[in-house]
Amino acid sequence: MTARAHPLDCPIWNALASTQAAFAGAGDARALRFREDVSPFAAAADESAEAVLALGALAHADDDMSLLERAPPAPPPGVALKMSAAGVQMVAERLRGGEAHIAIEPLGEDDAAEMIELAALTRPGPFRARTHTLGRFVGVRDGGRLAAMAGERLRLPGFVEVSGVCTHPDYRGRGYGAALTRAVADRIVAEGETPFLHAYASNAGAIALYRDLGFALRCEVTHAMWTRAE
Repeated sequence: MTARAHPLDCPIWNALASTQAAFAGAGDARALRFREDVSPFAAAADESAEAVLALGALAHADDDMSLLERAPPAPPPGVALKMSAAGVQMVAERLRGGEAHIAIEPLGEDDAAEMIELAALTRPGPFRARTHTLGRFVGVRDGGRLAAMAGERLRLPGFVEVSGVCTHPDYRGRGYGAALTRAVADRIVAEGETPFLHAYASNAGAIALYRDLGFALRCEVTHAMWTRAE
């Protein structure tokens, strides 16, 4: 079995090469990366030396080009590994838990500035100026203030990623993260697709929450960050 036996082993490539091709900002049939105002993610088409070299060519100086997959390649010559962190990928075949009595509302372009501010404060993962255009986001407000949000990020045939789950520190412990994750995942399931998500392996609290909702570990992944070597 290769490191890419399943579509979710390298979801970034499988998203950019299909459903989310319109978000590709650079690359070709060998490697692609998202537009940088949308996401820092990138991936090679396969594990060949040619594809990995093409992926490396997409990195620039002071970059944070990010790989998120089961077995990221080593950086090619001229590219440095800026960061590497262990993570998990989880999939929900069947969700658990009842509907929470929390008022959830859709978020859109008019909410973008607040979404970016909340993401900058809570750091749920890479969130850029146009990340919110990747999918549908929902949130919880308190007196007009955005208290929590969650949405969709990677999309590939049959699978949609739940992402951007975050709660303002003033509102933690109220069940907002669980309710929003469940709302996003429920809609994905209702549309006949499978929700998946990622978390850092060190984030035991988030992983436990996702397990309670019905997400199960599919595989370990690595978040690697590349930059052009000086």
